[in-house]
Amino acid sequence: MHKRVFLGATALLGGAPLLASAATATAAASVTTGPALLTITGAIARPNRGPFDPALDQMMHKQKQSFIKAWQMDYAALVHLPALTIRPTLEYDGKAHQLRGPLLIDVLKAAGATVTDDSRLTLRAVDGFAVALTVKKARDQRFIVATHLDGKPMALGGLGPLWALVDADRIAALAAQPVNQRFGECPWALYHIDVQA
Repeated sequence: MHKRVFLGATALLGGAPLLASAATATAAASVTTGPALLTITGAIARPNRGPFDPALDQMMHKQKQSFIKAWQMDYAALVHLPALTIRPTLEYDGKAHQLRGPLLIDVLKAAGATVTDDSRLTLRAVDGFAVALTVKKARDQRFIVATHLDGKPMALGGLGPLWALVDADRIAALAAQPVNQRFGECPWALYHIDVQA
């Protein structure tokens, strides 16, 4: 075997784990095997579940939600997306904490959301708390869907398992506000995003 061919083959094989990793992340984002943690409805191109079922989608039913199609993501699909780490000061203890998770925009892309800057998002928590914001705001403020707090997965019953939030300390308009007023558009225990193009 020629030295160049051998070295070229070795270089290609060395990159195989990276290609496999990218393929695994894409596959993980498109197929859910665990229980769904996040449901995305509305203007999406790739649904992976059927329409709203008033008998089985009880929390959504009680919160007066309905949909024709949806994209659901389990924990594995969310943590396989590229993640961002932020360190905002939280209102609950006045301390900076490390939060990590994918950008909200990347979560929408995984669902095949059809959006423009003016598209409206409704972020809904398990207790029914809902926030409406534009895609432009979600992009400009770099909203994440946090899965980890201080290096550990967030628990249901705490602030998780998912929390849509921003690095408020690094956004001038939010940092100027008292800490207990910085997260009004950041629902913890997030479980549903509705996308309106």
